[in-house]
Amino acid sequence: MILHRRRRLLLAGAAGLGATAGFWRADAGGLFPPAAAQPGAAPSAATDPRLTERSVGRPDAPVTVFEYFSLTCSHCGAFHRETYPRVRKELIDSGQMRLVFRDFPLDQLALAAHCVARALPPEHYDGFISALFAAQDRWAYARGVDHLAEIAKIAAIAGLTREQVNAAANDEALRRGVLEIRLRGEQQYQVQATPTFIFGPAGKVRQTGNVGFDRFAELLAQTRQAS
Repeated sequence: MILHRRRRLLLAGAAGLGATAGFWRADAGGLFPPAAAQPGAAPSAATDPRLTERSVGRPDAPVTVFEYFSLTCSHCGAFHRETYPRVRKELIDSGQMRLVFRDFPLDQLALAAHCVARALPPEHYDGFISALFAAQDRWAYARGVDHLAEIAKIAAIAGLTREQVNAAANDEALRRGVLEIRLRGEQQYQVQATPTFIFGPAGKVRQTGNVGFDRFAELLAQTRQAS
C-alpha cells in the first residue's frame, strides 16, 4: 500500500517498510550495519543493565504477553493511546497478565528513541514510551523539526539531559543491543510487523496490528484456557 507522505520522508533510510491494515511491515534494510562494523558479540542484559527486561505487571501473573513495537509505528501509537490504558487498568493491574516490552524499531529514528528509552531507569520506561506515543505527531512525524531535540524535551521530564539523550541515541553498543532484541523476535517468533503481541512464551496465540480491548481480552482468555 502507498505510504503516507510524512512517513515516506522520515523512512527514506530504512528500506523495505510498508503500511498495511492495522500494522507496519518491515525488513531490516538500513538498520543493521555490516558485520565487519560490529566487532565482538552484541551486548546483552547480562553485560549491560540497560538491556534488561522492561515490563509491567506482577512477575507471577498467570499469562505473560510480549509486545514487539516500534516507537515510530502509527499503529503501535494508536494501541498505546486508545487500548493500552484499559489493558493496564483492567488486565495488568488486576494481576491477570504481565506485559513485556520488546524493541522492534522500524527505522533509524525509532532506533534512537528506543535507545533513549532504555537509558532511563526501568521504573520510568513505561511512562516514557507512553509519553512518546502520546506525542508521536510532534517528534516522529513533524516536518522541518529536530526530531532528537523533540525526544529530548520529553526525556527531560524523566530526568535526562540533552547530552544524555544524544549519548544514548548514538551509543553503538546500545544500538546493537536493541537491534539484537529485534533480531531474536524475528528468529524466535517470526515477527515481521508492528505491533505484534505474543500471548505466552510458546507463541501459539498471537495478534498482529492495532487491537481493541475486547479482542485483546479474548486472546488473553484463550491463552489462559489453553495453559
